[in-house]
Amino acid sequence: MTNAAWRNWQGWPAIVALAAALALPVVAGSSPIYLLGVGIEMMLLLLLVAVAAFAATRPDSAAAGDAALLFGAHAAGAVTLWYLPDAAAAGAAAAAEVPAGASTLLARIDSAPGFWALALLAWLLAWQLVARLAVLRGRNNGQEFLLRVFVPILFGIWILFLWEVLVRGFGVPFVILPPPSAIATTISASTTTLFADFRQTILKAVLAGYTIGCLAGFLVAILADRFAFLKRGLLPIGNLVAALPIIGIAPIMVMWFGFDWPSKAAVVVVMTFFPMLVNTVVGLSASEVTQRDLMRTYAANYHQALFKLRLPAALPFIFNALKINSTLALIGAIVAEFFGTPVVGMGFRISTEVGRMNIDMVWAEIAMAALAGSAFYGVVALIERVSTLWHPSFRHSSTET
Repeated sequence: MTNAAWRNWQGWPAIVALAAALALPVVAGSSPIYLLGVGIEMMLLLLLVAVAAFAATRPDSAAAGDAALLFGAHAAGAVTLWYLPDAAAAGAAAAAEVPAGASTLLARIDSAPGFWALALLAWLLAWQLVARLAVLRGRNNGQEFLLRVFVPILFGIWILFLWEVLVRGFGVPFVILPPPSAIATTISASTTTLFADFRQTILKAVLAGYTIGCLAGFLVAILADRFAFLKRGLLPIGNLVAALPIIGIAPIMVMWFGFDWPSKAAVVVVMTFFPMLVNTVVGLSASEVTQRDLMRTYAANYHQALFKLRLPAALPFIFNALKINSTLALIGAIVAEFFGTPVVGMGFRISTEVGRMNIDMVWAEIAMAALAGSAFYGVVALIERVSTLWHPSFRHSSTET
């Protein structure tokens, strides 16, 4: 089998899954439901799915085939979600008849075999679609940027689709893992509470602690680079503090700074200070010997060499610390809120709602934290891209891609 054919192996299993979805009942029982017995609108969607399944068997990637996969995969996903409530109800009824202690997995599958074949078909088509789009390269920077954004979003949408289908289809209790639709409903119904928690944790504790910690780490790194005794003394302490657990630091900071957001910001400062310190110190030594010798031949003093050579050369290390700290700051603030906080904040909400078994709200807070952390990281990465376009490491990575 050729490499191209192997990369597109999902095509023929998709054809088999399509045949099974058409031949088997979507919902079994006394009044079975078949896909072939539905209206004209559903038949058009199934025709689009069939075209996509046959396009998936082609080993080469063409614009027409990719378009067919794009529309066909989403048509298959839409049909799957349309019949999900019926399949879930049939599965629940079949699981209720299973003897106590026995597995209900096969009973749920047997109650809706066509539905599960359809879900498998949608996933196979989406898998090949994302695989094809991931290797495409844009003709210009605009197209390349759109592909870089579109492919991860598409992949994330299909992960949510699989999550929704598996949780609802197999009747996973919401207290164990709620489906994305339930989490979205909780988010839409709790926007006021979520925004208050976001403001308390992100806009106050995280941003304040992140700014103070990163700036202090950067300034101390400049001093440590200037005075050797500081470098030898601080770096071992940095390794020691980096190994301290958050649950050991947070209660102390609460006793020092109180229950409000300043104590959480203090935890963030401790967590972000030493990564910035260590990375900046290492980055200041990243310039080449020949470059430093050239600065000496120009009679450059310490400050001139620092600002014109060594700090620009250290930018990738500094931004690496900023990106690492963007996630550490969020984690530190949320965990610190477990150890005393006003009745607001992401960590407070997670800890209290877990005790109430309100898992939907817990996942809503997790989703908000993930979105905020991703946006924070993306902003730092965007600033890095703009600031280091000239750097050889960036030019090298751009050439490779």
